[in-house]
Amino acid sequence: MSDPVDISPNKDGGVLKQILQEGVGQELPPQGCKVNVHYTGTLPEGTKFDSSRDRNEPFKFDLGKGSVIKAWDIGVATMKKGERAMLTCAPEYAYGKSGSPPTIPPDSTLLFDVEVIDWEGEDLSPNNDRGIERLQITSGEGYTTPNDGSSVEVHLAGKFENRVFDERDVSFTLGEGSEANIIPGIEIALEKFKKKETSRLVIKPKYAFGKTGSAEFNIPPDATVEYIVTLNNFEKTKESWSMDIEEKIEQAKMYKEKGTNYFKAGKYELAVKVYKKIGSILDQEKDEIHAEEIKSLLLASHLNVALCQLKLKDYFEAKSAANSALQLDPNNEKALFRRGQALLNIGEAEAAFKDFQECLKVDPNNNAAKTQLAICSKTVKELLQKEKKIYANMFDKFAKMDTQREELEQKKQPNVMSSVGEWGQEDREREPSEFEKENPDILLLNGTGEFKDM
Repeated sequence: MSDPVDISPNKDGGVLKQILQEGVGQELPPQGCKVNVHYTGTLPEGTKFDSSRDRNEPFKFDLGKGSVIKAWDIGVATMKKGERAMLTCAPEYAYGKSGSPPTIPPDSTLLFDVEVIDWEGEDLSPNNDRGIERLQITSGEGYTTPNDGSSVEVHLAGKFENRVFDERDVSFTLGEGSEANIIPGIEIALEKFKKKETSRLVIKPKYAFGKTGSAEFNIPPDATVEYIVTLNNFEKTKESWSMDIEEKIEQAKMYKEKGTNYFKAGKYELAVKVYKKIGSILDQEKDEIHAEEIKSLLLASHLNVALCQLKLKDYFEAKSAANSALQLDPNNEKALFRRGQALLNIGEAEAAFKDFQECLKVDPNNNAAKTQLAICSKTVKELLQKEKKIYANMFDKFAKMDTQREELEQKKQPNVMSSVGEWGQEDREREPSEFEKENPDILLLNGTGEFKDM
């Protein structure tokens, strides 16, 4: 057991730490991680007011997020895995002048016997599925973080099974990192980094190299990877809410040009990302002076997204984008044609036929639409023939089943003559009724209720 040490930031005696049991290794829990601890809290005279040990239920909290008293955020950050320590917490680092009635009086100094069991990284994944975990090594500067579209400069070192597979300095636009072979998990995490921050990221396959892996880096399918990432510098892009309408239009034009460059290079997924940004900044704009220009840019965005999704064979998304374009311009030739293509590929040939018909109403000389219309017509006819065959087979089957059922019913029917007064084999072989046993000289004839003397 060590002597108590003042670990308060101002060395004012606010948090004293006395190690009761040494921990293992050298690693300390980073800010933002979820720490798992056992504790017992007592007042100076020895009165116990709380204990996770008594409940046999460890306590978890996010370190450095203000979810616990200040003394805990300070003290637990200095503890290794397996370490047990007594934290003596002055009121200003605990519950202050108000206390925590009824168990903790005002202005109380508190003693906590804390044991750090383990910790896990801060979950940065969009769906909180622990797909991206951050373990901070060096905290960053200031308060601002990059946003989508920011220019970032980073140093990264990727590791898989203790092998460094990718180490470099790289600059790229956040949201377009695939252009620089940056996996999605890094881009998502960087939006939470401060300048000069260094963190270890544990990234699961969904946000890394997925089911295909990476031949370039010799990463197998479905691999979890780690990266040490330092955000050296960034230039934050202007938020749309802070732009005036002219700035938004200029930004949209820039996105359109950039998206088109990606499209021409065959980078359709990147093109979709960039084209969609046009909608994110202009969708809600109602400026009458620039109404036509806004409509034109939004229409181009939806049309180009539809075209990219067709290239990517994501036909439902292509249909959705074409629908958005047709809301702006119901007779748009390109939108009708691209929706028709999407519908045809998802098996809705009749609906596609109508779209190509409408397309030809706009331009009777559209040879591509004529070709697609012919394909639709052929497809619809083939479907009808298949349906006829299916229904014919179905009716034949039903007729056969009916015949079999009738034959079976006839076999179950008794001899017809027995129902008109003659004795059949079944009647001869049946057991006599109690009435017949009691009256052997009387026979029931024809089921009519009339009796005949013997």
